[in-house]
Amino acid sequence: MRVLAVVPAYNEEECLADTIRNLVATCPTVDYVVINDGSADKTWEIVEREGMNGVCLPVNTGLTSAFRTGMKYALRNGYDAVVQFDADGQHDPRFIATMEEEMASSNADIVIASRFLDGTVKPSGARGAGSRLISWLIKATTGTTITDPTSGMRMYNRSMIEMFAKGFDVAPEPDTVALACRKGRRVVEVQVVMHERQGGESYLKLSSVIRYMSRTCLSILLFQWFR
Repeated sequence: MRVLAVVPAYNEEECLADTIRNLVATCPTVDYVVINDGSADKTWEIVEREGMNGVCLPVNTGLTSAFRTGMKYALRNGYDAVVQFDADGQHDPRFIATMEEEMASSNADIVIASRFLDGTVKPSGARGAGSRLISWLIKATTGTTITDPTSGMRMYNRSMIEMFAKGFDVAPEPDTVALACRKGRRVVEVQVVMHERQGGESYLKLSSVIRYMSRTCLSILLFQWFR
């Protein structure tokens, strides 16, 4: 299986180099592409200085557009699977092999890296409450149990790569996971450990978390039925 790690990066100068070094050292058979999403800092300078494989978007377009750029790259270069991988060091590349094995053995369309699958860690805080609500909505609307719907580390098979690359209404978000479940795609989870952000600053403040969760819940409840 040819696997590509798509690494969207927006103002990640503090941790991008270490993230890619760790990814390459841990998973030497996995290719990667950094999608610099119009960063205002030195992110693209680091990509060029370190000789990283990357694509530079001229302006900030947001996660969805940056990720779809990576999916177009994967489709054009014949990859079998894509793993969505954060530039901030939160995702542990050791688990990419676990996700790949699960995809191959279960013939899954999407494999989600879950922090909560075995029950030893529980979602907490405002984001945790939102995550539990999204899990409940996905279960109620599709019958599928997803313990960590907001996990940003997901692996997609070739059919999903094509859907992202050619579609116009899909995003690397929980509502697309719910849509995939409703359309009969096989979505599974594997237990992983994730780390704290290794640098930079997350855009997910309390106000943006509330907006994000509201939009996602509304999409799962209403808009996915028209897609």
